[in-house]
Amino acid sequence: MFESYLFPIGYAFLAFPIAAALFTMPFLIVQYRRHGYIHMYRALLLYLLLLYLLNALFLVILPMPASLHNEPPNVASYVQLIPFRFIGDIARETAVQADNPSTYWHLLTERAFLQVVFNVLLTVPFGMFLRYYFRVRSVTCSFATLALSLLFEITQVTGIYGLFDYPYRLFDVDDLMTNTAGGMIGFAAAAWLSAHLPRIDKLDERVDLTKKRVSYTRRAVALALDGLVLLPVLAVLAVMRTADVFPLLAAAYFIGLPYAAGGRTFGKWAVRIRLRGMGEGIRVRDLLVRYGLLYGPATGVPALGLIGLPPAFLGLYLPAMFLYYAFIAFDLLRGVLNRSRFPFHDRKAGTGHVIDPARGTQHKGETPAKADFVPAGTKGTL
Repeated sequence: MFESYLFPIGYAFLAFPIAAALFTMPFLIVQYRRHGYIHMYRALLLYLLLLYLLNALFLVILPMPASLHNEPPNVASYVQLIPFRFIGDIARETAVQADNPSTYWHLLTERAFLQVVFNVLLTVPFGMFLRYYFRVRSVTCSFATLALSLLFEITQVTGIYGLFDYPYRLFDVDDLMTNTAGGMIGFAAAAWLSAHLPRIDKLDERVDLTKKRVSYTRRAVALALDGLVLLPVLAVLAVMRTADVFPLLAAAYFIGLPYAAGGRTFGKWAVRIRLRGMGEGIRVRDLLVRYGLLYGPATGVPALGLIGLPPAFLGLYLPAMFLYYAFIAFDLLRGVLNRSRFPFHDRKAGTGHVIDPARGTQHKGETPAKADFVPAGTKGTL
C-alpha cells in the first residue's frame, strides 16, 4: 500500500527540476513587478508550493494504464455519489474488533482506512499554504480546497481529459469530503505555524529599494524578454529577405524607445528597472555609446553586407567580433564575481540601472532611486 504512494512521489521529485526551470521566469517577473526584488524566504515558500502541487498531481494521475487505449473499468458506474460510503468500506474490510483494543493497530495496514487517511493528508499542505502564505479566510480555504479536489476527481473520471479511452480511476464524493477536511486541518495547523515563522505581509516592511543593486539576474531576464520581442521580428525579416534593415529596428528599439520611455525597453519595464545616465534621465548620447558597445559589432554584420564590402573583409571581421564579445563576456563575469565592478559598456557610457518604485508608492523617508552607475571611465562602488 505504501509503495503505491512512494512511486508517484519519487517521480514528482524527479520532475521538479524541470518544472522549477519552467516556473522560474514567470516567478521572477511577477516578484520583480509586485515587490521590486526577490526575497529568498518568499521564493523558498513558492518553490515548496510548486513541489507540493507536483506531488499532489502525480499522486492523482499515477500509475497510468500501459496504453492510451485502455480497457473500461469493471464497475457499474464511474461516479460514486453516496456520502460516507468509506465508513462501510472500512467496517467491511477491517480486522479490528471494537471490544478488543489490541486489534486496533490493524487499521494501519488496511487499504480502506489508509485510503481515507491519505486523502486527508493530500490537501493538508494546501490548507497551510492558503492560510500562511496567501492569508485567506476559512471559508475561502474550504472552497479552494473543494475546488482543487473537484479538479482532481474530474481529471480522473475523464481519463485525464480524454487522453485515455476510459477512466482508470473513479469520481468519489467521499474524496471530495476527505480532501476538503484535509485542507481545513492544514488551515488550523497554519495558525500555530504562523506564530513561529516570519509573517509574509511583513517581509517588505524594512526594505529600501533605493539601496538595492540591480542584479545581473534581473538584467538577464529583461534581456531575455527583449529577445522574445525582437527575435520573431528578425525571423520575419529573414524570411522576407530584408534582414539588412534589422540594425535600424534594433537602434529604434534600444535607443529610440528607451529615450522616449525614460530608459525603459519592454524587458526593463517588465522587471521594473530603467536606465539612467549621469543626470536623472537618459540622453541619446548615453544610449548610443552603451548599446553601440553592446550590439554595434553584431548589427554591423548585415550593415557591412549592405555596403557591399568584399567577403575577405567579412572573414576578418567575424573573428574580431568573436574576440570582442569574449572580452565582453569575461568583463561581465568579473562583474558578477565582484559587486563593486560595473560592466564595460556602462563604465564607458556613464549609465546604470535603477529600480522603478511601484506606481503611486514611495516608502517614507525614501528619495528617488540612486542609479547603479558610475561616471564614464571609472569603476566606482555602490
